[in-house]
Amino acid sequence: MPTEQATTPERRSRLTPERERELYDAVIALLREVGYEALTMDAIAARARTSKATLYRQWQGKPRLVIHALAHLRPVHLGGDDTGSLDGDLRSVARHLAALAQDDAGLHASMSHVVMTNHELGEMLREVLIRPEREAFDALVQRAVDRGELARMPAATDYCGGILVQAVLNRPLCDGVPATESYLNDIIDTVVLHALRHS
Repeated sequence: MPTEQATTPERRSRLTPERERELYDAVIALLREVGYEALTMDAIAARARTSKATLYRQWQGKPRLVIHALAHLRPVHLGGDDTGSLDGDLRSVARHLAALAQDDAGLHASMSHVVMTNHELGEMLREVLIRPEREAFDALVQRAVDRGELARMPAATDYCGGILVQAVLNRPLCDGVPATESYLNDIIDTVVLHALRHS
């Protein structure tokens, strides 16, 4: 029985941004419908009206294709928007995360479960999605330091972005409802801002 693996060819043609987005849209739609384990490259190729050879040329296999689709179409936005204040920047993170929670909290939760048992997928998730989001949150806090709102980079920086992301993933499980913007702002007020200002 053939496996979903292929070697990377020496030449790799570039897709247009529009075509790449169409492919990522197809991946996300199928992920919502069948989940990661049941997702196949055949199904993606059929949905995206392309060949498996094209998919393997661009992404080498299912793990990389799925993670890049999530990173491009469903970013977490831990960097927020530069609003001119730490408080405003964090509120913008809450706004982005609340939108994510409404649309795709279940998708991200299911992917979190998969990466616990799939080493290759977990490594790619950390490389392509998690590390850039952590760096984006570090940059958000650094903006506050540069503006003089914080005296130094707080020790709690490494944890605060993760607290907000876990709130999005865990609230449906614990409370049966998605994490709303007001819920995330409450966490910012009672936990995140205090931790950043006093660590």
